[in-house]
Amino acid sequence: MKTLDHIPTGKIERASKLVTTGVKLGGNYIKYIGDKIVDPENAREKLDEENAKDIYDGLKSLKGSALKVAQMLSMEKNLLPSAYVDRFSLAQFSVPPLSGPLVRKTFKKYFGKYPEELFDTFATQSVNAASIGQVHLATKNGRKLAVKIQYPGVANSIGSDLALVKPVASRMFNLKGQDTEKFFKEIEGKLLEETDYNLELEQSLTIKEQCKGIPNLLFPNYYADLSCEKILTMDWMDGIHLSEYAQDNNDQEKNNRLGQTLWDFYMYQMHILKSVHADPHPGNFLITEKGELVAIDFGCIKEIPEEFYTPYFELANETAINDLDFFAHKITELEILRSDDSPEARKYIINLFHDMLSVFTFPFHGETFDFSNEAFWGRIAGMSDRLANDEYLRKLNGNRGSRHFLYINRTFFGLYNLMHDLKAEIVVDNYKRYIS
Repeated sequence: MKTLDHIPTGKIERASKLVTTGVKLGGNYIKYIGDKIVDPENAREKLDEENAKDIYDGLKSLKGSALKVAQMLSMEKNLLPSAYVDRFSLAQFSVPPLSGPLVRKTFKKYFGKYPEELFDTFATQSVNAASIGQVHLATKNGRKLAVKIQYPGVANSIGSDLALVKPVASRMFNLKGQDTEKFFKEIEGKLLEETDYNLELEQSLTIKEQCKGIPNLLFPNYYADLSCEKILTMDWMDGIHLSEYAQDNNDQEKNNRLGQTLWDFYMYQMHILKSVHADPHPGNFLITEKGELVAIDFGCIKEIPEEFYTPYFELANETAINDLDFFAHKITELEILRSDDSPEARKYIINLFHDMLSVFTFPFHGETFDFSNEAFWGRIAGMSDRLANDEYLRKLNGNRGSRHFLYINRTFFGLYNLMHDLKAEIVVDNYKRYIS
């Protein structure tokens, strides 16, 4: 695999990369106009594939927060064309790694020693390269270790990367007014936290201790003496990524057990800890040969304040959600309904979000839920189509909802998709068994 000896870190250099990508997209659109004439049935799909490739190729050379955006988008399976999901999913597992000399230089900078001086063995070729860092295999005192190294300049480029993304995102989601800044501040804050490996070490140790009572769930050990703000060392955990496992496994009993473990892990965090691992993509979960679930990468932890938690989960109750007066009151608390909404807009928003949340909270409406239920996924796909094609919605100010929705909804979208990959049937409130 081709390695990188340099990552653009300056604002001008990174901006020029994005401009180059924009020029390529313009060329793709010109080709699309011609393709519509000669091959109208396949023209749009071809445009999506070419755009997805060019956008991903531009982002992967930038790495950092720019590539993290692609990783986040790849989880939105029901909101993006499949060409984008397929291409952006590569950000979860496989991007060009840093070269060996640059890796050694990073160790020397932070530890004053080269990796071969700190470990008994250290593989200079990375085994996994993703958006913010890459992983190397090492050994020390008979233990296999995974050593995660952050790419240079990631933290310093987050603000400028988001500044470049803001105009596009604002147009896509019709964000208007000064309040839109709260959403970008939320993203920037979380991305900055993910670049602090000292914080990730602390969060990893905390969540491991808090969730140790959940059966069939494993965590690596972490090593503070071999970690710093840009390097994190933990046990090497043998297993395959959840999505890879789900493609080849037909043991439904095993799938249900894994799905229950995953569900309990998230519900325990949501309802008991009020703090959640907000990055549930397949690359962060491994399945062992014994069928155990291994959870890794706790750089993105979202705290859930009580003033958001209470109305959010009150609307997961089927009786509550169908009391429209109560519903309107709660979505006002959640900053979805605004004081400047016209009576027409107010009626439209109540009906739209009632329909959305009736679908989204459906797994909570019974004692059990089967995530292989294709009728449920059909309703989600139908809602996605409705949102994508709703002209009235495009006219409304899209600046709606508490900033906390960003990462909590991201968590649920990711969790639902993982549960669907497993086709798991679970007991909804099983997590309560582990409350001490």
